[in-house]
Amino acid sequence: MNGDEADFPFDDWARLASEDPDSFEAARRLMIDSLIESAPAPTQARLRGLQWQIDHLRTVAPTPLGACVKISNLMWQKLLGPDGLVAHLEHLGGGQEPPAKQAARAPVIPLRRPR
Repeated sequence: MNGDEADFPFDDWARLASEDPDSFEAARRLMIDSLIESAPAPTQARLRGLQWQIDHLRTVAPTPLGACVKISNLMWQKLLGPDGLVAHLEHLGGGQEPPAKQAARAPVIPLRRPR
């Protein structure tokens, strides 16, 4: 794919998905992997992690529509969340560093050895 959405053969992909779901899934995976591999090397690990999250949401969702809603929520979180794109752009626009991720705090429960 050359990046131009107008060149994406949607009808061909839709037909493949309905006629041969296994081949569609294999082709989808190849296209995603190819796109990730075409990204700059430092970005690839983050993209693979994001794709893993998307694949996991698709797996655990009870229906395709449920998966779509969960993936949409993930997208909005990545855009508007505390460490999202909007926060980074606001900091860059103000000449500041992007916000640092805060470490999650949780109580530490000591484990005792069994006797």
